[in-house]
Amino acid sequence: MPLFGNTFSPKKTPPRKCASLSNLHLLDRSTREIELGLEYGTPTMNLAGQSLKFENGQWVAESGSFTGDRREMQRLRKRNQQLEEENNLLRLKVDILLDMLSETTAESHLMEKELEELKNHSRRRK
Repeated sequence: MPLFGNTFSPKKTPPRKCASLSNLHLLDRSTREIELGLEYGTPTMNLAGQSLKFENGQWVAESGSFTGDRREMQRLRKRNQQLEEENNLLRLKVDILLDMLSETTAESHLMEKELEELKNHSRRRK
């Protein structure tokens, strides 16, 4: 019996005879998808009575599912464009106001610093 040696030496397991007991690996791809449920199809959803499907990275209305007319779509697109323009204008106004606030704050700090220096200077003279 070794004093500092390893006394535990497990037996090696014999190699497997077959890689898998399942015969699914023998099936072609389409049969496997059907058997294993891997055929998902395109994602679809129903939103406000309109059926949409996801194709090529965008949600597209399914044919015949849109119940509104062309004028309504044009009106909505025009309104959307107006809101985007208004949003851009408001963002510009916010940027201008922030710049004005920064400038006013910097001027205020400079004036406070000058005032403090004048107070210190007048105290030294006394």
